[in-house]
Amino acid sequence: MFRPRSNHERSSVGAVTEESVGTGDVDIAPVAALMGEPARAAVLAALVDGRALAASTLAAEAQVAPSTLSAHLARLLDGGLVSVEASGRHRYFRLSRPEVADAIEALARLAPCRPVRSLRQNTHAEAIRRARTCYDHLAGRLGVALLDALVAGKVLRVEPGPDDRPDPVLGAGRCRRYVVTDNGRARLTELGVQVDESGRRPLTRYCLDWSEQRPHLAGALGAALLARFVELGWVILRERRVVQVTDLGRAPFERELGVDPGAWS
Repeated sequence: MFRPRSNHERSSVGAVTEESVGTGDVDIAPVAALMGEPARAAVLAALVDGRALAASTLAAEAQVAPSTLSAHLARLLDGGLVSVEASGRHRYFRLSRPEVADAIEALARLAPCRPVRSLRQNTHAEAIRRARTCYDHLAGRLGVALLDALVAGKVLRVEPGPDDRPDPVLGAGRCRRYVVTDNGRARLTELGVQVDESGRRPLTRYCLDWSEQRPHLAGALGAALLARFVELGWVILRERRVVQVTDLGRAPFERELGVDPGAWS
């Protein structure tokens, strides 16, 4: 069972108290503490592909007992990092919003890699770098190659954002805008991807890939492209975020999008 948090505990994860006046600097320590515990970090990493998973699955991912996981999930729920959905007697958990996945992806760019101790781990590590999901859009070498191809094919136009200063480490603009061109809108429609700018979610967004250290495409368009690729049978979503390009999808990726299979394989 989930234990209700006390008022003091709720204030420790950023809740507004009666003493709060105005808005000060952001307080990253409570969120960092939530993410920094190994079991909770494993839970968040398991959910970063946007799926909703049962508590039993998350306990196995975190390698903790169900009772221990229950306490961790309560903390994550209270901190606003995950949400819960009921289906019958079961409860399924997912990341509360895309920004949580963004934070995990950003931390992955700073974090050291775990040592690979088996062929299975090595195979998975290579597959993750080749093609994976980042919340609900493509990442890894395939995701980066896709964004490059969309820009090269003038489906997207790159415009400097409000803070396009060079990154001192990566040397790339930190904030860019990707704008769908008129030609790009027509090509995407032919592909069966609807370009809808009326939603609350940004249509396109810059997302820096942790393994490639280059941007891939996020936002509503990034999600719509991945969903369409799955629908067409061009890719298959495997376990633990891995994306596999099918034999059916290899030729269309190059023909329709200009993505050279050699760029991501």
